Amino acid sequence: MLRIGYDARQLYNNFTGPGNYSRTLLSNLAEYYPDNAYFLYTPRLTRNEETQFFLNSALYNTHMPRRKGFPLLWQNFGIKRDLKRQRIQLFHGLNQSLPFGLSKTGIKSVITVHDLIFKRFPKQYTFSRRLALDFRLKYACREADHIVAISENTRQDLLHFYEVPPEKVSVIYQSCHERYMQERSNKTLEAVRQRYQLPKEYILSVGAIIPRKNLSGAIKALSIMPASERIPLVVVGRGARHKQQILRLAKQLQLSDHIHFADVRFNDLPAVYQSASLFVYPSLYEGFGIPILEALFSKVPVLTSDTASLPEAGGPGAHLTDPTQPEAIAEGIRKVLTDTEYQARLIHDGFEHAQQFLGEPLSEKMIDLYEELIGKEYLTPEQIT
Repeated sequence: MLRIGYDARQLYNNFTGPGNYSRTLLSNLAEYYPDNAYFLYTPRLTRNEETQFFLNSALYNTHMPRRKGFPLLWQNFGIKRDLKRQRIQLFHGLNQSLPFGLSKTGIKSVITVHDLIFKRFPKQYTFSRRLALDFRLKYACREADHIVAISENTRQDLLHFYEVPPEKVSVIYQSCHERYMQERSNKTLEAVRQRYQLPKEYILSVGAIIPRKNLSGAIKALSIMPASERIPLVVVGRGARHKQQILRLAKQLQLSDHIHFADVRFNDLPAVYQSASLFVYPSLYEGFGIPILEALFSKVPVLTSDTASLPEAGGPGAHLTDPTQPEAIAEGIRKVLTDTEYQARLIHDGFEHAQQFLGEPLSEKMIDLYEELIGKEYLTPEQIT
């Protein structure tokens, strides 16, 4: 038995990329390696349908500060006492940071690095935020025994910006929730479509509504297309400030009736994917791009960017295009929607590509890394008690 601790702040409180990564990784590890002990550390938690599984399952031990107040102090310093008391052998920082001074405790450590957006797009962050992110990641890269990058693109960014020794960084891809791997019945698809008043045919966009995701590029592309070839764009994601900009852009381009925002429950999202004619993800930069994986498993053709990690995520099952050129996006949308042979090939190749992102082989890679660092020092039941 291994006793592994995790920074579970994102798992319990973030419901986009880093949180999805944390929940999927921990659920897969416990499913395929249930004999290990998994300790989740968080200064606060949100209770909802996504987190309740971890709170209810006997496979996880969730720990919070014993004293209320000063959660940052506990997360950065006080947590070490709990890790030692609970005989943790390895601590995994799931969001590119580690407690300070962890290496002095003798506990091995791993960090997952998702992206270096604050380096590639610094203007999207305040100066103080950039300084904090840079300091934490630089420290964690130096102190961690090993670094997991979620894509080769992120690995190359680490080597470039922080000059990390190449042998210290491994690429271990992420999976997505198994709900996207389960085909929904026609009855369920129709019920979900009616629930959210979705059009019968639509292009789908899933992700936070922020400038980097480039939803505006997709809308500009629609405006270029002949009216006879347009179908509505359904947008699933949050971001109130930028959403207003998107609404103004749609109105300016006379496309207001073509943009449908939907606040979809987690369990209904697979049906929304499976009913789509095309999934578009023209992001300017991603550490990986989990929504692409969700679409590939849903057997939906994907159009995404030819930059950063997105070709890695989409593979041969994605139509790649220049996200800065609405004309190129428009041409890609037209080709996928009108060329049925090309569309079928994307769906087939995309689903085949997605098989390398199944939970079991990726969990095995992570456990192999843990064992390599710990030295297979398994604790017996007598040692645990």
